[in-house]
Amino acid sequence: MKSIQTLIIVVLLISQGLISSAQEHKYKSDDFIISKVEVKHQNDLGITVWEISVNGIAGRTVPSKIGKLDGAEVLGYVFPTSLKSTDVGFNQTEGIVALALTSHPDFDDTPLWDENSDQVYDNDGVVWHPHWVILHKDDRVAGGLSVKQFKKADDTVVLPPTNPGMPMYMDSPGYPVMTSTNTIKVIVPDYRINNRTDFNYDGVSAFMKVNTSNNELPMLGVYDVFSVASENLSLPYKVKQ
Repeated sequence: MKSIQTLIIVVLLISQGLISSAQEHKYKSDDFIISKVEVKHQNDLGITVWEISVNGIAGRTVPSKIGKLDGAEVLGYVFPTSLKSTDVGFNQTEGIVALALTSHPDFDDTPLWDENSDQVYDNDGVVWHPHWVILHKDDRVAGGLSVKQFKKADDTVVLPPTNPGMPMYMDSPGYPVMTSTNTIKVIVPDYRINNRTDFNYDGVSAFMKVNTSNNELPMLGVYDVFSVASENLSLPYKVKQ
């Protein structure tokens, strides 16, 4: 609980401008200003439909390609949740379980999925796609958060079989993501979240970057928080039945 409270304070300060990011970010626009977040359970289909609505056009803005993995830019619409790490296939570990819908043209971290349907599985990172991640507080980056890492030799770590093979608490579950005007949606089968439909959640939009060269920085850090649905990351929203 203490780690979640700390994350709430960090994101609140960033979103209110009381902690400044390294720059006024070029991607900050109405396309990432959240107007509504909602998760609906459809019992007859055994799914939840997760939605983030924005003031602009959801998914229209994607990162610029820089031509390499180190420093690659990532944009995300993120659902922090009260789910447990074990609900989504990880071992028990501290941090916030979040479902992140991301775009990043410099790399593909969904080796099992062909999101652009061209029969090539490693060229569609720019297409909006989902990841389960564990977020934790990280003062090394301007956004104050990063995806939790682990040592490759740590045999206590459990990842879902759909993970992309990186030493982070990250999964590439392959759920369908759709954008339409101001809304981005993802469909999650109940059985993929331990049949949990009673969790709380929030909505966040953010800019992230990959690091593969500097051991003093996280592999995937949050460098700017554009918008928080609840304004204080209190996870006040409940799944609608």
